[in-house]
Amino acid sequence: MTAVPISAAAPLLSVRDISVRFGGIVALDGVSFEVAQGQICGLIGPNGAGKTTLFNCLSRLYRAERGKIDFEGRPLFEVPRHAIAALGIGRTFQNLALFRSMSVLENVLIGSHCRSRGSFLANALRLPAVGEEERRVRARAEALLEELGLQGVAATPVSALPFGTQKRVELARALASEPKLLLLDEPAGGLNHEEVDRLREQIRGLRDRRGITVLLVEHHMNLVMRVSDKVVALDFGRKIADGTPAAVQSHPDVIRAYLGEAA
Repeated sequence: MTAVPISAAAPLLSVRDISVRFGGIVALDGVSFEVAQGQICGLIGPNGAGKTTLFNCLSRLYRAERGKIDFEGRPLFEVPRHAIAALGIGRTFQNLALFRSMSVLENVLIGSHCRSRGSFLANALRLPAVGEEERRVRARAEALLEELGLQGVAATPVSALPFGTQKRVELARALASEPKLLLLDEPAGGLNHEEVDRLREQIRGLRDRRGITVLLVEHHMNLVMRVSDKVVALDFGRKIADGTPAAVQSHPDVIRAYLGEAA
């Protein structure tokens, strides 16, 4: 399948001068960057750099005290928290947030909720349109399971699956919301080398097949540098580098942040 080209038009995501404080702690200090449509952007930095705080701003879990975030030109902070998924932003979490007693398929079906069109009354009366909607949603969920190699465990409770497989279930659930922007929070955490290689191929494949824009927070530098079109580096809440993987990897401030002043 032909790869989806990166658009030269206005950025899908624009972060401008975002600052967040928790009491006397500065979590983000004037961070700005852009992510183009169809781009894979890696967000890196040492522990405490502010990466997850930024993700929580994008998810509307946190409100910045200064700055703005635009998604498709729309101010994100004007969107209610419950409407973020329907707007087109999907997310996975560093610590798995799955319904462990439910099956793989049920977890993915939950991810489709924001795309369901049935009303409360139609569901209560079980109108014919409800059955059609349920079949459509189920077919889309099953197609996602096949795409991510999960069809064989569709009926299995999540709690019975290996950690790496659970990571793929969470990815499938995020994709079920049909996101335009996919936020991946430490997707390689806890994975072995073979699983990390498979993850890299999946991220690239999802972008190429679906045209999804990806922003990932990740400590696995080999994955970030091999999968990203662009990398943004944070340290102590500030942006210290922004550019191609090769440029960021060799940036003196990035080397200093990871290896210390002596490096």
